[in-house]
Amino acid sequence: MGATFSLGRVAGIRIGMHWSVLVIFGLIAFGLAEGRLPRAHPGSAPWAYWLTGLATAVVFLLSLLAHEISHVMVARRNGVGSDEITLWLLGGAARLHSEAPTPVAELRIAGVGPLVSLLLGGAFALCTWWAHALRGPGLLVEALAWLAAINVLLAVFNVLPAAPLDGGRLLRALVWWRTGNRLRATEVATGAGRALGWILVAVGLYEALIGGFAGGLWLMLIGWFMVAMATMEGGQARLRELLGSVPVRQAMTPDPVTVPAGTTVQEFLSSPPWRYRHSAFPVTDPAGRAVGLMSVRQAGQVPVEDRDSTALDAVMVPLADIPTAGPDDPLVQLLPTLEASPARRALVLAEGRVVGIVSSSDVSRVITWLSSTAPPGAGIRTQT
Repeated sequence: MGATFSLGRVAGIRIGMHWSVLVIFGLIAFGLAEGRLPRAHPGSAPWAYWLTGLATAVVFLLSLLAHEISHVMVARRNGVGSDEITLWLLGGAARLHSEAPTPVAELRIAGVGPLVSLLLGGAFALCTWWAHALRGPGLLVEALAWLAAINVLLAVFNVLPAAPLDGGRLLRALVWWRTGNRLRATEVATGAGRALGWILVAVGLYEALIGGFAGGLWLMLIGWFMVAMATMEGGQARLRELLGSVPVRQAMTPDPVTVPAGTTVQEFLSSPPWRYRHSAFPVTDPAGRAVGLMSVRQAGQVPVEDRDSTALDAVMVPLADIPTAGPDDPLVQLLPTLEASPARRALVLAEGRVVGIVSSSDVSRVITWLSSTAPPGAGIRTQT
């Protein structure tokens, strides 16, 4: 689930938002401002209902963010890197750089999110009681009560044993622990996710047909997202297992042609060493160490009148923004950052020097070979 909008960084974690969050935000604000709040406390000005509804929707999104940040923090403590969170229809998704090393680590990473939501629900319940004791019933108390209830509901919903929910990962950890087969565990969790998704679609369709159109449409939308995400997660898991024993050197193009950082854009586009060879080149400093990546498309975006005076190091993608790996690193660990990179390429480095380059097409080639030669139904067992 890719991000549609970027919201910046929190504690070094990139925060993104899928467009479906706007649907959630709008429905919450509208439902509170035009429904629950006026019914519970009639007589207030419309702007007061809308202000309370919008503020409550914002706090709810912050609650979702806290839920996901807890996943990232616990993942890091268990040796699983993560630096990106995407909020979406069913809550959020933290992009993990690798699999959890053990079922116990998987259990910790998955379980902390619902626990945080449950704690937030309790905290909002205490705030509701405190605000009611100080000021009596009102819009603030109603908003706090709604936040308490929705966080508890979020915690309960997320522990349902179906991917992509946290409960699906808890189920995956249990099956992994019992069988030792991580792929089999993922298949069970994603199968449960697809089943639950189709059940929600069916229930939503029935509800829409008997007159509850809005509620039915909502259930169908959630169910459809669950089916899509569970299917995608299952495919990614099979891909990770397929590539589990492949080092980066098996996929990379070795000894790629490089270009010095001081080369002008005009020289780069017209000189024989680079012309027509590839669509992107590693950029190196005078000592031969990698400093970035330059694509022909990027160079072509430089105005013609500026190309003679513009060096590549002024317009290249810097090394910090490019995925990197060592030649003996597992290819599967490179996949998340490679997929997230706009360049769709990774540099393979040894002591700072470029020894290879990996593109998405290189990975696809390896996958094609492995898929063609792997025995049907083969799975990889892991010792824990």
